[in-house]
Amino acid sequence: MSESGVASGSEAAGAGGVREVKSAARTVELLELLAARGDRPARLQELADELGVPRSSMYALLQTLIGRGWVRTDVTGSLYGIGIHALLTGTGYLDSDPRVRLVRPYLDEASEALGETIHLGRLDGRDVAYLATRESHEYLRTISRVGRRLPAHVGALGKALLAERPDDELPEGPYEALTPRSHTSREALRADLAQVRARGHSVDREEGVTGIVGFGFALRYDHPAQDAISCSVPVARLSAEHEERIVAVMREIRAKIEATAPGAGGAGGAVNWR
Repeated sequence: MSESGVASGSEAAGAGGVREVKSAARTVELLELLAARGDRPARLQELADELGVPRSSMYALLQTLIGRGWVRTDVTGSLYGIGIHALLTGTGYLDSDPRVRLVRPYLDEASEALGETIHLGRLDGRDVAYLATRESHEYLRTISRVGRRLPAHVGALGKALLAERPDDELPEGPYEALTPRSHTSREALRADLAQVRARGHSVDREEGVTGIVGFGFALRYDHPAQDAISCSVPVARLSAEHEERIVAVMREIRAKIEATAPGAGGAGGAVNWR
């Protein structure tokens, strides 16, 4: 694999020893690149340079994906962004995932009980992807969205999941700082995770977003846990009494989810996705 992420030669070895299909890998890399840019559309040369492919090959690939709705372009045809079919496929993922379907009603329950923003997230490499969110009805509230990603070391969801794993799996630092309170060293994160294990949940005090405190709870229906739920609260609205109630309610919600999850004696017949 070259530094650009494009496989060298016509094919490269993939998972399980199966040869990677270069054209498929390049297509996925392009879509991931466009998705990561968000509201910053890219020009043809930028994409060709970033992925290390000829400009003519990149142009042909873009036109193919535009025709199928995976990429969109502006009226001049010079700027490119992720297309609507990416959203449709992402929605299909959420609708087909048994864990997401299981957890959604409990997110509603937690939101109604606490009046705060509740999340479901899944560990994806070194990040956490947000799979479901219930926004607070309070005027002062957190702003999140499904599909958002955060580095695992800076948020309540991520720290709850990292604490389910041995410390020797943590990458070497320094880590990215999203706020002045973010952990940037392996030692600091390791000390925090020890506290997470001791108390049974994680606390993110403005480490990912300034002004927001989060409380994260790993869902142990998988081993190690892949999913977690959290409650996010503006600092201005967080009191000691409210924090105590948040922890109590979220612990109860976690217990309910784990008791009804496939493989836990509750719902059955779900596909066990890897």
